[in-house]
Amino acid sequence: QVQLVESGGGLVQPGGSLRLSCVASGINFSSYVMSWYRQAPGKERALVAAIARGGSSTNYADSVTGRFTISRDDVKNTVYLQMISLKPEDTAVYYCFTKHPSGRAYWGQGTQVTVSS
Repeated sequence: QVQLVESGGGLVQPGGSLRLSCVASGINFSSYVMSWYRQAPGKERALVAAIARGGSSTNYADSVTGRFTISRDDVKNTVYLQMISLKPEDTAVYYCFTKHPSGRAYWGQGTQVTVSS
């Protein structure tokens, strides 16, 4: 059974920082591309960042480039999203995501990030 469990969300003031974590189980973690998505109220879920197997490459949404950093620890089966200089428009539910080569997709339950003064 594949599980993705996110943590680390919360309420933070504009300009603040948070680090999200996603622990995976039930998959050979090191073989999977891992991603973070987010969904703001009234908006579609959108890709925030992705990291290749082994961490050899990363890509980011334009809106977070330079502020967010995705990383992975294949020993701990964990992917991280370090977020700095947070803005109110970063407020969303953040989801961990991966996809099996067969095409089956796996989502975490989400963690709420609220940026507000």
